[in-house]
Amino acid sequence: MKDFSIAMALVDYIPVVFFGLGAAILMQCLYNKMTKASFSLFAAGSINVFMAGFLKATYKLLYAANVCDFEPLNAMFFPVQALGFLLAGSGIILMFIRKKHLPMYAVAPVLWKGTFLFVGFMVLGLGMMDAGLCYLAKKLKKPGIIVIYAVSFVCCLGMGYLSSKDFAQASMNWIAEGINVVGQGCFLWGALALRKAGLEEYQLPIK
Repeated sequence: MKDFSIAMALVDYIPVVFFGLGAAILMQCLYNKMTKASFSLFAAGSINVFMAGFLKATYKLLYAANVCDFEPLNAMFFPVQALGFLLAGSGIILMFIRKKHLPMYAVAPVLWKGTFLFVGFMVLGLGMMDAGLCYLAKKLKKPGIIVIYAVSFVCCLGMGYLSSKDFAQASMNWIAEGINVVGQGCFLWGALALRKAGLEEYQLPIK
């Protein structure tokens, strides 16, 4: 039996909202800097991450309120979020490759059991996304924003580590939620700081 409370479930929506607002701000600022392909990847990935968190929080709320134990909402969280970060990170990196036509490839999915592959996707996607945003912060001469995104990245890695622990315990959930609020709060803070620094008007020095 999972030790969820309604208060815990409601707090779980906070980092989801933080990430959604941060991603929306970045989409607005980066739209005119991205090709259709890179913007589509970033937008689709961000929506995936947002929906994964929203549905996980909703699962907790339904469970805590004794409505139902709809386990698929819980089970889909990690793979959907991991793929979302991979797509979003790929979109950010492709933004720096200013080519009108990029080759597209299709590959057969690899059959894999366990979460190791998704852990790799999440770390890679997060790394690409935060590295790209830190690069923009450097070009805008705002080193403080780099620190903000570094904290966000470390918190997300911490969440990945905690996900391997026993989340049926209330204490583990509160610790994880606290780290997640800080991490996604930094993500939103970084997006606001980039916009204030003039990201919308900034022209990428890439042909």
